[in-house]
Amino acid sequence: RDVLGSRGLGDVYKRQRKNKGFSFMKWVKQSIHYWCPDTKEHKFLGQNVTVAILDTGISPHPDFKGRILSFRDFSSTTGSSEKVLFSFSHFSPLIDNSGHGTHVAGILAGNGLLSSGTYAGIAPFCNLIIGKVLDQNGNGSIKNVINGIQWIRDIYTQFHIRIINISVGTRPDLSIHQKLLLLNAVESLWDLGLVVVVSAGNYGPAPGSVTVPGSSPKVITVGVPDTFPLIHTQRHPLNYSGRGPTDDCIVKPDVFAPGTGIVSCNAFYSQFPNAPPYLSKTGTSMAAPVVSGAIACLLSKYPFLTNAEVKLKLHTSCVQIPGTESGWGILDFSRLLE
Repeated sequence: RDVLGSRGLGDVYKRQRKNKGFSFMKWVKQSIHYWCPDTKEHKFLGQNVTVAILDTGISPHPDFKGRILSFRDFSSTTGSSEKVLFSFSHFSPLIDNSGHGTHVAGILAGNGLLSSGTYAGIAPFCNLIIGKVLDQNGNGSIKNVINGIQWIRDIYTQFHIRIINISVGTRPDLSIHQKLLLLNAVESLWDLGLVVVVSAGNYGPAPGSVTVPGSSPKVITVGVPDTFPLIHTQRHPLNYSGRGPTDDCIVKPDVFAPGTGIVSCNAFYSQFPNAPPYLSKTGTSMAAPVVSGAIACLLSKYPFLTNAEVKLKLHTSCVQIPGTESGWGILDFSRLLE
C-alpha cells in the first residue's frame, strides 16, 4: 500500500502557462531578493556543489544536460532499480513518468536553456544526483524512500553530495511506527553532515498539519506564505501550507519560500507532440527546491560551512513578513550570501 507521496507535498494544481511573456520564475527571484552581485556576475550559482533529489525521477530535459551525475530507480514501476547513470545522453535510462521530480529539479538547478534563461532555476550550475522513489502517480512506500536514502549514504562521499532535497511526505493516517522509520532515515543524512531540505506538506494551514519528515527538528522544513500573490483556482484552497507545532512541540516550518504557480521543466517535453518545455505547478514541493538552490549557491561561495552553520545562517538571514509568523520568515537570498 502506498503510504507517502508527492501529492500531499506536491501539486495543488498544475497547468501549462500560455502567456509566454509572463515569467513567474522572475517574480520568485524578485521576491527572495535573488539578484545581487554574486548572481548578476554568475559568481556563485551552485558551482562545485552536488545536490541529491529523492522524488519521482527526472527526464532528459535539455536544461540539465551534462549535470546529472548519477540516477537510480527505486520505484516498483519499472523494475530498473539497478540502473545507474554517470553521463547524459539521449539514450540514457533517465525516467520521470510523473513529472513532479523533473519540475522540482528545474526549480533547483535548471539552466533555462530552452527559455534563454527566463525559467532558469536558483542554482543553474550545480550537479545533480537523482533517486526515483515514487511512481507515476507520485506515490510510493516507506521502503522505497529508505532504500533511496541508503543509496545516498553509500555514495555521498564519492560524488561530494552536500544537499538533499526531499519533496516527499507521509499521509496523515500513517502509523507512528512507519513515520519513525522515515524520520530516523532522513535524520541519519543530517547526522552525516549533509544539509537536508524537505517540504512542509499541503495539508495546512491548521496547527499540527506539517507532515513527516518535515516534522523533524533537525532538517530544514520549507513552507509557502499565505500572503504572497496567488493564482486562484476553483478546485483547491490556496492557504495550503503545512504548519506546526509538531507532536513534539517543534515550531515548523522553518523557512518560507514561493511555491504557487512556479514555472519549471516539463518532464514530457519532446515525448509528446506540441508539449511545451515548461509548465507551472503549485505546492510546498515547489518551495523546497527554491531553498535548496539558495543553499547550493551559499555553499558554492562558502564551501566549508557545516550543515548546522548553514541552518543558522539561513535562520538569521530570513525576514519576517505577514504569513510567516510560524517560522523564521521568508528566504532572503541576498542576506544569505552576505
